[in-house]
Amino acid sequence: MRTIGLLGGMSWESSALYYRLLNEAVRDRLGGLHSARCVLLSVDFAEIERLQVAGDWDRAGELLAADARSVQAAGADLVLLCTNTMHQVADALTAVLDVPLLHIGDVTAAAVRACGLTRVGLLGTAFTMERPFLVDRLAGHGLEVVVPGVADRALVHRVIYDELCLGVVREESRAAVGEVVGRLAAEGAEGVVLGCTELELLLGPGDVGLPLFPTTQLHVDAAVEAALA
Repeated sequence: MRTIGLLGGMSWESSALYYRLLNEAVRDRLGGLHSARCVLLSVDFAEIERLQVAGDWDRAGELLAADARSVQAAGADLVLLCTNTMHQVADALTAVLDVPLLHIGDVTAAAVRACGLTRVGLLGTAFTMERPFLVDRLAGHGLEVVVPGVADRALVHRVIYDELCLGVVREESRAAVGEVVGRLAAEGAEGVVLGCTELELLLGPGDVGLPLFPTTQLHVDAAVEAALA
């Protein structure tokens, strides 16, 4: 089994989900007392969030690239950046790593295409929905991406940062984000990419009427497949 490197803490709530799903996946594949061989570096998210708001992506990339090198030095054979939003700086990490960085957009696009869908809605932070890094990555795999309108983007962003990143899951927020999904469906979305790792704490398959593509789960599944190959 190869060692999976996790660069997380953005937020730690979703990184805890990564760790649990990773170990469950290895246990399910290998049985018995098997668990994932992994290393985790968890950053102080407050520092990263300040750089997001300031638009200083170059500095954020420098910090995360240094942390990615530390993850590799700890023995990682492949690296997961455990956040959608910070894939904005994925190229900065790839540039300093000698091991693969498994891109969350690539594994998500593969899952969508495997289901035969070509037009998907995207939910995530405002950064993820409004900046092109993930939309373009998905489009590069032949997918058409629909993002919510301005008010809906603000709603989803608020739920992520003010609630889910703090471990707060509210039924009224689940209903409100479900309504956003309904509006994406009305625009022709055939499925919805949960393009924020915290959103999997809020929405599951039974909560909305469209297929969901949970990026954390898909990222983990691809990592386990690579680690056990």
